[in-house]
Amino acid sequence: MAHQLLRPSDLGARSERMGSLPLINHFLARMGLLELLERHVPVRDGRATVSHAQALGVLLRSIIVEREPVYRQQETAAGFAPGLFGIDAGQLARLGDDRIGRALDRLFDADRAALLTEVVLAVARRFGLSLRQLHNDSTSVSLCGQYARADGRHVRARSAPAITYGFSKDHRPDLKQLLFILTTDADGGVPVQFRCADGNTADVSTHVQTWESLRAVAGRTDFLYVADSKLCSHDNMEHIARAGGRFVTVMPRTRQEDAQFRRWVQTNSPQWELVWDRSNAREADGPRDLWYVFRPELASAELYTIVWVWSTLPSLHQTHRRQRHLAAAIERLAVLKARLAAARARLRGAAQIDLQVAQILEHYSVTRYLKVTRVAREEHSFKQSRRSRPGPDTVYHKITRRRYDIEWSMDEQALAYDRKSDGMYPLLTNDCGLTPAQVLTAHKGQPRIEKRFQQIKSVHEIAPVFLKNEARIEALFTLYFLALLVQALIERELRQAMAAAGIEQLPLYPEARACKRPTTEHILRLFSLAETILVLGDGEVVRVVPPKLTELQRQILGLLGVPDSA
Repeated sequence: MAHQLLRPSDLGARSERMGSLPLINHFLARMGLLELLERHVPVRDGRATVSHAQALGVLLRSIIVEREPVYRQQETAAGFAPGLFGIDAGQLARLGDDRIGRALDRLFDADRAALLTEVVLAVARRFGLSLRQLHNDSTSVSLCGQYARADGRHVRARSAPAITYGFSKDHRPDLKQLLFILTTDADGGVPVQFRCADGNTADVSTHVQTWESLRAVAGRTDFLYVADSKLCSHDNMEHIARAGGRFVTVMPRTRQEDAQFRRWVQTNSPQWELVWDRSNAREADGPRDLWYVFRPELASAELYTIVWVWSTLPSLHQTHRRQRHLAAAIERLAVLKARLAAARARLRGAAQIDLQVAQILEHYSVTRYLKVTRVAREEHSFKQSRRSRPGPDTVYHKITRRRYDIEWSMDEQALAYDRKSDGMYPLLTNDCGLTPAQVLTAHKGQPRIEKRFQQIKSVHEIAPVFLKNEARIEALFTLYFLALLVQALIERELRQAMAAAGIEQLPLYPEARACKRPTTEHILRLFSLAETILVLGDGEVVRVVPPKLTELQRQILGLLGVPDSA
């Protein structure tokens, strides 16, 4: 074919989609992830043409790029250039949903804790993660379906999570759920630990096991563990402190130290220390965003350090929200009052009225500020004792009916009391070496983990999940964790490279608008249309035309350290 002259009529062309898969494969190779999967999820049957690791690799890449269901993986991989999903054409023909399902079974049976530990250690070594400050949180994943057998049973001698009803953070109490527990590194929000728990698991009971897992991953105990108020229990904090660990958490309102400070601040002025003075991020001409810290002399009951935080914007938000809730509650009470005054009022019983009032006050969280009183009024009427024409000797019976009404008043003293401590909340730490500003800075990194939860739910669409059993679902969640890890590394590498090169923004938004903090979703979308053109002559490939990269694409690849040849 190299020496034969071809006429234009003999030539043809075929395009092969590449998308962002070469970029993803580059990072998978840097992580050594596929080799670890081969070692921890080996194939026992020599007749298998597609290994478990290859099948899991196809599903992992699909979660990152296409997000198609398990039964569509074969056609998803077929739409891209051969080999980009880690398998050739012959292996692709044998890749069905049953094959991927069996690979998920083997992943569930494997020692996933050891696998994830090795993955995170390899990532920390190759990408320079310090694992010095770790943030933990959990979210519920609501699943459509009954999963009647998923009651915490053992599947092939391993305990599987129970898919059941619990406190739904998705506000879907009608759906069963699982608990997705995630820990990220403060450096770029890179996921470093994942665990799946029963749907009705209380967050307060998850921290000890999570901290012990992180202790094994980090290889030490002096990392700073940051979590929400569910960490603030005696058993959790005592376990970490006794083992030589450090933590920062939020003290809940139910603690007596919280009430003591709010009572003290009514007549005293704390010596607040200004930490941040920032412009209003939402309103250019709005009030400035000021953050203060204060460490009281009195420690907690466990002798841990308390740091009180006060922010001006949350203070305004709390005040305005309280006013909105009070106005809405009064409006609802006025409607109820009108119903009671109607000629044919259906709410006649005192118990019914009290329940309606309690529901209104509880819904708007204003029970403390609105004092509602049920008032009984008597209405009198007279009726003849016998049917006849009324006259001077007619006898009348007096009929008395009791009608209920409601009245309310505002507790101005309670309003003034709470307004004194608006925008204030306490943090708790056992590390006396941290300054109040450092404690606040550590805690302010906690919302980054919410971005990972948003990514896994909205971008990756982790639910609904329809699989054969709960064991495969837990294995699938492990792949979602690995997908989050890959994307977080891409995002971190680009942002670090931008900072090193002095690049403040890149035109990654639609219409080439500037983006200061690019996410992996923006990067993958930039390469989504990349394709290779194959020139065909007599059915054979005579020339390969690689994708024509734009200047922006070449710049991104250069910042990420990905060669054009990839």
